[in-house]
Amino acid sequence: MPHHTPLIATIAVGFVLAYIFGSLANRLRLSPLVGYLLAGVIVGPFTPGFVADKELSHEISEIGVILLMFGVGLHFSLKDLMSVKHIAIPGAVVQIAVATLMGMGLSWAMGWGWGAGLVFGLALSVASTVVLLRALEERQLIDSRRGKIAVGWLIVEDLVMVLALVLLPALSGFLGGIPQGDGSSSIGMQLLLTFGKVAAFVALMIVVGRRVIPWLLERSAGTGSRELFTLAVLAIAMGIAYGSAQLFGVSFALGAFFAGMILNESEYSHKAAEDSLPLRDAFAVLFFVSVGMLFNPAILVEQPLLVLGTFLIIVFGKSLAAMLIVLAFRKPLSTALTISVSLAQIGEFSFILIGLGIGLNLVPEAGRDLVLAGAILSILCNPLLFLLIDRLQPWLDRREHTKPAHHVSVADGEDNDLHPISEVGHAILIGHGRVGSRISKRLRGEGVPLVIIDDNRTRAQELREEGFSVVLGNAASTHVLELANVAQARWLMIAIPNSLEAGQIALHGRQANADLDIIARAHFDDEVDYLREHKADLVVMGEREIARVMFERLGLQAPAPISQ
Repeated sequence: MPHHTPLIATIAVGFVLAYIFGSLANRLRLSPLVGYLLAGVIVGPFTPGFVADKELSHEISEIGVILLMFGVGLHFSLKDLMSVKHIAIPGAVVQIAVATLMGMGLSWAMGWGWGAGLVFGLALSVASTVVLLRALEERQLIDSRRGKIAVGWLIVEDLVMVLALVLLPALSGFLGGIPQGDGSSSIGMQLLLTFGKVAAFVALMIVVGRRVIPWLLERSAGTGSRELFTLAVLAIAMGIAYGSAQLFGVSFALGAFFAGMILNESEYSHKAAEDSLPLRDAFAVLFFVSVGMLFNPAILVEQPLLVLGTFLIIVFGKSLAAMLIVLAFRKPLSTALTISVSLAQIGEFSFILIGLGIGLNLVPEAGRDLVLAGAILSILCNPLLFLLIDRLQPWLDRREHTKPAHHVSVADGEDNDLHPISEVGHAILIGHGRVGSRISKRLRGEGVPLVIIDDNRTRAQELREEGFSVVLGNAASTHVLELANVAQARWLMIAIPNSLEAGQIALHGRQANADLDIIARAHFDDEVDYLREHKADLVVMGEREIARVMFERLGLQAPAPISQ
């Protein structure tokens, strides 16, 4: 067996170190992205020890970009944007312009050309989707008015970055980089050709893709094979991304983004998102590891002032601009602070954009080091800023409640829509899939007070619209259980299929409420024993229940206890 396996080595070492440092970051209540980036730094060429294959890492990162952009398109919500369009669209555009100008100012001080400054400034202007959504979800702010504004703002930033990825190659020669094509075409002709190719691609996706993709998913789902359905989703993402690049000359990122958007319109979009999530997460991790490999930590020592300047633009410059913009729209200070802190970091789009700029010879490689340093430092700092807002929240609430009525708009009144849980003596239902949905329907019919915990944002929003009390998050977190008022609950029903996670939920629930009646589900005998050991009062095993019903139909008694 050959031992020269650079692909396996790169992926294996990348995953192992990403897990170690990602877990450490999570333990420190930081974004795991910091851990993934640090894992990349360790296997990169600028640190001693194992060095991953740079060329292979680049191709792996391209797969990561495709799946990341596919995920962005898959979760793109025009409805979310339209609900806050009056502030999110002009606010995001102005904030991007301000941050870009600040980045150009710093690049001018470094002696770079204005094209390099433009790309550098744009890279500093866009926040990380992963970091922002996680911070909002932890505080149950996603569906609040300020959370919706922040998400809408982020959608606009993403759209601007997609446009930048399309236009940069066409404008490369004009901006001082490598001219595209034969170099003889004018800028106007290059732009016309680019927009023509994009328009042709978009038209094909709208006319053909909107018919073919849903049909393909329906056929795949009809086979009853989960792996074929998942394979269909990945084939759509990768195939359209690759085909769009080969046939229309557009980037992998744009092709994958549109593939996700078209698939989002299908009735199978939720299933597609769930089934493809593990692979999207895996390659997203490898993308961040490969980005970290390119970071030269020496810049922290050699150019500390430039690193500080980049950090200040990200954390204070653009977030201050966002706060002033929100206040200019006469929104409460709490809304302005939440949005400004949400945007006070950068992430995946910044890496994609700066990588494209370097590939087009627009930006010096030092620009990537500065962007990476700024990203790591800003993501490290972001939880502290949110913690500061959490400490200020009581003062902000008092300030806004004592504010004269004529200063408060209807929209402002929605800002504190944090969906507080008021139920007591209630049932808490974990998960709202095939099992959970049946339980919630019956409990509602019986008039039992119910709180549902689910980590799917779209599903949580739909349940709230149906009138359910919902907590968005992972119930394995004690904080999430506290938000569901577990201390005053009567029942805890764990309907998720993951027994390891269910065991942790049961244990935390028992610690918070000794009188809680905990009911869980299992698929195997070992899972039944495990859940009982973790303080579940009743564990229902699906296979045993099926056997019980069959025996009852035959008029026989089941040979063994059905549930424990």
